[in-house]
Amino acid sequence: MKYMFASDIHGSAYYCRKMLEAFDASGAERLILLGDILYHGPRNDLPREYAPKEVIAMLNGRKDRIYAVRGNCDTEVDQMVLQFPILADYALLVLNGVTFYATHGHIYHQDHIPPMQDGDVLIHGHTHLLKAERAECRDGDRNVSITVLNPGSTSIPKGGNPATYALLEDRTFSVRTFEGETVKEILL
Repeated sequence: MKYMFASDIHGSAYYCRKMLEAFDASGAERLILLGDILYHGPRNDLPREYAPKEVIAMLNGRKDRIYAVRGNCDTEVDQMVLQFPILADYALLVLNGVTFYATHGHIYHQDHIPPMQDGDVLIHGHTHLLKAERAECRDGDRNVSITVLNPGSTSIPKGGNPATYALLEDRTFSVRTFEGETVKEILL
């Protein structure tokens, strides 16, 4: 199966539209949103075509194909208008035989991992910086070998990165621009 990951839409109708066009073109069966869906947050400038009501309508039209976790900008008010669950702090997913701990990244991240096993994948957004790398992380009193993934930000990328999303096909995770360029890829 093929899955699409995206994070940090921040209410941008422009980038939500591009994300859904990429989703349709990819043939992915599910869209996994890693938080910060509607609100831009007090530390961010307004994203291009900031129009949360348009984003709501676009995403609600795909509610049966979306899994989502809560970002630090997502609230109960957002859940009242979105027709799919968004308030879970994390989701445990087994995709193509790989265990994913999906979260936004403001609580759990590479420097503060949740309980994980060697070979697991931690995927999050929040930083607006794309990432696909293996890491040795501390989990209390033990080291754990995991893969850390971040699809980057769909609407407010940082660090000189382009706006991106990611695809998981079989065991290949690729971070892509909306122009179709693969900017980072890793085999899980």
